[in-house]
Amino acid sequence: MNNNRWIVVNLTSVYCHKLSLSWRYFCLFSLIWMNACTTQASSIGTSKQSVTNIGSDTLVNLALAWAEEYMSLHPQVSISVTGGGSGTGIAALINKTVDLANASRSMKPDEIKEAEANNLQPHEFIVAWDAIAVIVHPQNPIGILTLQQISDIYTNKITNWQQVGGEDRPIVLLSRESNSGTYVYFLENVIRLGDSQSPLLFSTDTLLMPSSEGITTEVRQNPNAIGYDGLGYVTKQVKLLAIARQVQSKYVLPSADTVIDKTYPIARPLYIYTAAEPQGLVRDYLEWILSDGQIIVGHLGFVPLQ
Repeated sequence: MNNNRWIVVNLTSVYCHKLSLSWRYFCLFSLIWMNACTTQASSIGTSKQSVTNIGSDTLVNLALAWAEEYMSLHPQVSISVTGGGSGTGIAALINKTVDLANASRSMKPDEIKEAEANNLQPHEFIVAWDAIAVIVHPQNPIGILTLQQISDIYTNKITNWQQVGGEDRPIVLLSRESNSGTYVYFLENVIRLGDSQSPLLFSTDTLLMPSSEGITTEVRQNPNAIGYDGLGYVTKQVKLLAIARQVQSKYVLPSADTVIDKTYPIARPLYIYTAAEPQGLVRDYLEWILSDGQIIVGHLGFVPLQ
C-alpha cells in the first residue's frame, strides 16, 4: 500500500470515530471509494503492453538485445523473445500465435499461400544483414574454398581434406537442422549454387546441430569438422575460410565490409514478418528497430542497414 494513502486512511478512520452514526457511514463509504480509486490507479500504472517474438536462432540474440534495450526505454512494454528456427516463427505467424516472426530466410511461396488462406497478409521487413561464415578447426591448414568445393563437400563428392589440399583426414560435416532458415539458405545458395531446379541435398552423413553455438563448439573441438554459422556467432576459437564464387574469382573473408560491398558470396538479409500492416506498439517497435536499434546490430557482429 502507498504510504501516503495509508496515513490519510488511518487519520480519516480516527476522525470518523468522533462523528455521528450517519457521518460514520459517510466516512466508511469514502474510505471504500478511496481504496478502489487507488487500487485502480495502481493497476493502470503497472499494466504492460506486450509483444511476442518467435523464430530464427540466428536472430535470437539480436532480438533479445533489441527487446532488452526497448523495454529499458519503455518500462510499460513487455517483449518476449523465443528461438526455435525460422520455420517455427513463420508457422506461429500463420497460426496467429505471435506478433513478430524472425527469419533468416524469406517466406516460401507455399507459406505465403497458407497465410493468405488464413486471412493474413504477411509484411516483410529487412532488419539487418548477415554473412554465413564457413568455419574449420584452427589447426586445419585449409584457408580457402570455392562455392563448388563446398557444395561437393556437403554432397559427399569430396570426403577427405586431402582432396582440397589439406591433410589426409576424413571430413566431418556439420549443419543446422532443417527448420533453420540458415539451413535452407545454405542448401539453396551454396549446395545447389542458386539453381532452383537442382535436386542436390545435404549428405546423409551430415550431423545436424540444434543451434548456431553448437556448430561453433563442435568445430572448435573436432580437427576434421567443417560447419557454417552466422558471422555473429563465430568465435576466435575457430578458423574462417575465405570463399570464392569460382576458381578464378577472388577469395574473400566474411566481414561487415565485404557484406556491404557485396564481395563476400554467402551474405543474406535477415527478416522480421508481421501478419498484416503493423499497428500500434508493434509498429512503434519495428520503427525503433529500423532506426535507433541498428546501433545494436553492429555490436553483435551483424551488418546494420545502410
